[in-house]
Amino acid sequence: MRIILLFLWSSVALLAFNFEIINQELANGKSSLIKFKYEPSVEYKSIQVDGKKYQIFPSPREKGSFYALIPFSYYDKPATKTLELYYKENDTLKQKLLFLRLVRGKYAKETIHVDPSKVNPKSPKVKKRIAKEYSEAMRIYKSVTPKSYLREPFILPMQSKITSEFGKARVYNGSLKGYHSGTDFRAKTGTPIIAANDGKVALVKNRFYSGGTVILDHGEGIYTCYFHMSKFDVQEGQVVTKGQKLGLSGQSGRVTGPHLHFSARIAGVQVDPLQLISLLNNNLLKVQN
Repeated sequence: MRIILLFLWSSVALLAFNFEIINQELANGKSSLIKFKYEPSVEYKSIQVDGKKYQIFPSPREKGSFYALIPFSYYDKPATKTLELYYKENDTLKQKLLFLRLVRGKYAKETIHVDPSKVNPKSPKVKKRIAKEYSEAMRIYKSVTPKSYLREPFILPMQSKITSEFGKARVYNGSLKGYHSGTDFRAKTGTPIIAANDGKVALVKNRFYSGGTVILDHGEGIYTCYFHMSKFDVQEGQVVTKGQKLGLSGQSGRVTGPHLHFSARIAGVQVDPLQLISLLNNNLLKVQN
């Protein structure tokens, strides 16, 4: 991990806002959290990065505090990023520029052998299915539910050994096919999978690559995903609580064996789920003593 520098456009602006940058070390695939304190004449609106807008929300636990989650894709290149902060001051819309330097993460590479039909499908029917499932999922991920379901810290979807971390470059049957977009937990078929936090079930479906899939909407653009399941115990539209059983693990979809693939999205961007959980638990959902 390297240090990311984040600063405002001028020293005058630095005194105008009471804000805190939680994680000053970031790499591609990670999430940044910025917290703002209440200012009588200021209404925080959004932060725009590379043309994409991220909303600023009230803190779920800390009254008078606001936050913005800024996700960075695994494919983002090292660069100095310009963040445009939009806010209203005395009912006048204003803008301040912030700057952030993104560095390259040190991710390992792994080779995986799976059914050849899952690596490069040729069937037009299968290709159509894959495209439809991708579009359906992205519509969900890019939807930002105004309501937050989060009140308590996240938990892991199961207590088991992690067999593959987020970000590993993946070589399927000798062909590089991207990177590992989540965290894999060892789980024999039939192991209970639980909700990492409160949320609403956005998708329950058997998909080509991810197999038995449950997606939870935690509100405000935060989603967690549970893949390769063998059985579902929830339905779309159902509100679930932290620790509630979602179903059972399996080996459906593109897999080498039974396990749980756990992943996360922020406003459509795939991020390291465990880094996101740690970031939120320690800074936004921390239980006060």
